[in-house]
Amino acid sequence: MEIIKKIASNIDEELEDAQKYIDCAIKEKDKHPTLAELYFKLSNEEMKHADMLHEEVVRIIAEYKKSNEVPPAMQAVYDYIHEREMEWASKIKYKQDHFR
Repeated sequence: MEIIKKIASNIDEELEDAQKYIDCAIKEKDKHPTLAELYFKLSNEEMKHADMLHEEVVRIIAEYKKSNEVPPAMQAVYDYIHEREMEWASKIKYKQDHFR
């Protein structure tokens, strides 16, 4: 499904931004703590966006499965992308959890 590809790309963008902001927060923590807090908040917001998009992908797929069989190749691609994004998100969340 083309929409899944588009949303996966959107999730990647949100994860890239979340990672960028938490890395900035960590870098600025000692010299510019107020700026670091802002970066930390921005990173968390981007993760919320990624989570919202993920929930929508899950909903779309569940709706599709009600009346269609998912081809094995499509499922394999989705599983790969999903696992990659979950691992990436986990690494970002680890940094966020250890920021303070």
